[in-house]
Amino acid sequence: MAKICIVLATYNGEKYLSQMLDSLVAQTRPADMIIAIDDGSKDSSAQILESYAQKLPLQIHVSPQNQGHRAAFSKALEIARTNLGPDDLIALADQDDIWLPHKLSILENEIDAVHSLIFGDAQVIDGEGKIIAESWRTKSNINLNTTIKHQIAGINHVTGCLCMFKAKLLYTILPIPEGVTVHDRWIAMIAERNGGIKAIPERVVQYRIHGANAVGGKSSSSMSNTLKLQEIWATTILENLTLLKLTDSEISFTQRLLSITKQRMNQNLVLDEIFWIFMNRKYLFLEAPQLTTAKRILFSVVGLPLAKKLWGKE
Repeated sequence: MAKICIVLATYNGEKYLSQMLDSLVAQTRPADMIIAIDDGSKDSSAQILESYAQKLPLQIHVSPQNQGHRAAFSKALEIARTNLGPDDLIALADQDDIWLPHKLSILENEIDAVHSLIFGDAQVIDGEGKIIAESWRTKSNINLNTTIKHQIAGINHVTGCLCMFKAKLLYTILPIPEGVTVHDRWIAMIAERNGGIKAIPERVVQYRIHGANAVGGKSSSSMSNTLKLQEIWATTILENLTLLKLTDSEISFTQRLLSITKQRMNQNLVLDEIFWIFMNRKYLFLEAPQLTTAKRILFSVVGLPLAKKLWGKE
């Protein structure tokens, strides 16, 4: 029987961490191992983890300083790799969610011999635990037919806390490159090209949005920061073509997107790219009414210098 390892990263998470850990205790299919990295918390997160050491199969590692969620998950997965066989299973955990009792059981039963990653849906709750949406997929307009080109453009459909994947992927996933802005997007892309991804409709988590999430549910970044992250992400993809097994079409798409991003950081307009953006709109933008998509296309040719002049965007 395959072992299940939960990988958890914490950082100043004392407000919700006990609720999260209680939901791990309540799993109908208990985890065989939980690797928890506290990423330099200044609050009592590490102490809370220690208080559950008799209730859960915890391996706790405390970092002296904060390195960020990518580095924390990368470190935890490195530790997992040394403890697991290729057919064992890994589930990613965030510090502020609540897992539904059958999460591990459902995902373990549904993952098959073909697919290397499986993910479910979630209820969405607020900071007080009130349900604000019955489906994270519906609320976030997640398309289950997301392709590698969508991922290259920054549209990710696999939320880390909803997935389970086979440990054999770790040999390709790790080390997670520093340019990866969101670790679950990187894992999803590797999984897609190494066995594939399977989505199931069952809700497996209560996904908490409270305004201070490390990734999901955060308000939009400034335009300058968004463009910079797009540049870093596209550059990282092009530096890891072999791992990601990109086709010529996908490589060309990445190169063109990187070029447009760089132009937008320094030019008022990139009108000569509007036709390419229009032709690739289904990859570049979430599905939306035609008018909304048209506005997004037009905004995508506006550069940062002009946006600052017109709208005062940073």
